[in-house]
Amino acid sequence: MLPPSWHLIGALLVLAATAGDSTNKIILPQILNGGVGGSVGIAQGKHPSGTKTVTVGVVPNFGGPGTGGAGVGGGPVAGSGTGSTVVGSNGVIVAGGGANVPTSNLNIVVEEPEFTEYIENVTVPAGRNVKLGCSVKNLGSYKVAWMHFEQSAILTVHNHVITRNPRISVTHDKHDRHRTWYLHINNVHEEDRGRYMCQINTVTAKTQFGYLNVVVPPNIDDSLSSSDVIVREGANISLRCRASGSPRPIIKWKRDDNSRIAINKNHIVNEWEGDTLEITRISRLDMGAYLCIASNGVPPTVSKRIKVSVDFPPMLLIPHQLVGAPEGFNVTIECFTEAHPTSLNYWTRGEGPIIHDSHKYKVEATIGVPAYKTHMKLTIINVSSGDDGIYKCVAKNPRGETDGIIRLYVSYPPTTASSGIYSTDSHWGENGINNNYAYGGSDSTRSIYAQDKNKTQNPLVANGNANEADAETNGGHNPSMAIAWLLVLSSTLLLTIRSAVGSSPSLSLC
Repeated sequence: MLPPSWHLIGALLVLAATAGDSTNKIILPQILNGGVGGSVGIAQGKHPSGTKTVTVGVVPNFGGPGTGGAGVGGGPVAGSGTGSTVVGSNGVIVAGGGANVPTSNLNIVVEEPEFTEYIENVTVPAGRNVKLGCSVKNLGSYKVAWMHFEQSAILTVHNHVITRNPRISVTHDKHDRHRTWYLHINNVHEEDRGRYMCQINTVTAKTQFGYLNVVVPPNIDDSLSSSDVIVREGANISLRCRASGSPRPIIKWKRDDNSRIAINKNHIVNEWEGDTLEITRISRLDMGAYLCIASNGVPPTVSKRIKVSVDFPPMLLIPHQLVGAPEGFNVTIECFTEAHPTSLNYWTRGEGPIIHDSHKYKVEATIGVPAYKTHMKLTIINVSSGDDGIYKCVAKNPRGETDGIIRLYVSYPPTTASSGIYSTDSHWGENGINNNYAYGGSDSTRSIYAQDKNKTQNPLVANGNANEADAETNGGHNPSMAIAWLLVLSSTLLLTIRSAVGSSPSLSLC
């Protein structure tokens, strides 16, 4: 039982606590600024006298060892070992306080902390480092905490990292007038995306949010995507491409050589969008590499190259099935093949053995465009009568075999001068052969098959304009002079006959 004088003192304290206007200020004892090992916790409650109070205690989670209030927010808080301080709603201490607190320090008035800037929303690619800033003024003895809202996880409190995530750290700029607290996240992961809350542990906790958006560049999943494919001509194919990333990537298809994509006979496009590319009744023209390109606005864009091979049996194209060549010249016969897989190509004479390179034959094969085309050529050197006959070009691959026949005949030029000068409409022209051989034409020194010849034409015969001395030197006669003399003799003979008929009435011409 307290003496009456103590009841009077208590009543005065209660009246002092309830008197005056209520402000948004709290009178804090000096001891809360460092005398106790723990941080300050603040909670609302009721004093035994019935006065609405705010209890200031020590929060061990916020400042180190010690006892006292716990948590950020309201509720009764147990006093520390040095005694808790009860503050009325008008900011006047009504009970508690350390015994060694000087009375001159009990009336220090401070403003409540306030946020000075909003937390900026940040977008960052995965793998980068990021920091979020929370600027506060008048923090005093209050504490700043960072939390991941979606994960309901406390990350940091004051200078301490609470989470066990080694990628999280906290710093603050003491020289900043607003005293900014930075939350650092290194090597950002996709799961770090979400709202981050900065909180001050005032009586009614003050909070603000910032959003961290983590974007992820596209990545093509090879295990879920198509690889190189081989298909028979005329079949249907379906190519798949699966990619992950944030935002979700867009898939586009293009041909590696930039040619168009034939979805079907009636639908041909430059590019195709979608996870799947389907081609109906594929042909050899559709053979080649296709690119699956994944993009979502986050660099880099990635692609996957899928090679499509279309198999079909060999086909042959023979430009000239009947070829004539003059004796002593080189002649080339040719075939064009198409096949996939690449065919085995060779030449035979009739049903004889395969023809190989030799002093008589030259075999060539040139890969065309597209690569399933091949140009086959066989050059026969210094043709003679023994080279007449049938030649075959043969193409084989695992899908089939085919051959083509070319007939070669050898021609012989005239050897007598009495046959006259041949025009370009010689009998060789019937077979589509160039008629520059032997008689006339500025190109008479070339083979008629665009091949080098083994013989050089006599310029007397080739040009038809050598002088008489040259003709005699070569052991021949100038045909122009002979014809001229023949015409003169014929005219003289005719005049003689006419004169004889006119002078003798017994002669008459039939």
